Amino acid sequence: MKSQVEISPLNQDDFETVIALGNLVHGDGYLDEQMLSEMQDKAYKSGINANFVAYRGGELVGFRLTYAPGNWSLDRWCSPTLWPVAAEDCCYFKCNTVSEEARGLGIGKALLQSSIEACKAQGALAGVSHLWKQSPDNSAVGYFTNAGGKLIKEHPERWNNNPDHPDYVCVLCGSECHCVACEMILIF
Repeated sequence: MKSQVEISPLNQDDFETVIALGNLVHGDGYLDEQMLSEMQDKAYKSGINANFVAYRGGELVGFRLTYAPGNWSLDRWCSPTLWPVAAEDCCYFKCNTVSEEARGLGIGKALLQSSIEACKAQGALAGVSHLWKQSPDNSAVGYFTNAGGKLIKEHPERWNNNPDHPDYVCVLCGSECHCVACEMILIF
């Protein structure tokens, strides 16, 4: 019998397990406490938290990190001139992570929906993300497309030598990541 999944806003008590799951799924150095604290600060607007965690049977099985509209900066991997919504009206879907044993249960979709509802309440009209094309079976791009996301542009080597993650070791490529980021937008 499957345990029910509980989704709730991310809080400080979740940090240790979120960091461990993030580094397990995405590679060593993907998250640390300082990074996650900064991401948590960017998630808040109007007293609303856009970051969420999913627990099943008391175990963390997934998390969604999202920056509130106006709380994140464009970088060279963003193509706002190609977006149908102004950048200041977009949240940024930073990361959606589900443990291997919990994939296929709709947890990623439920986490995304929780963030969308929070971001709408924060004033967002759309969300932008860079999806990992090399995720298992290209599931990241697939689930975001199924949610209504549209491809804007592909960015090869998006995570290679990224100053935001200087110690990152990709689970596929090692320390020289050549994975492709698919810049996508989801209109609310």
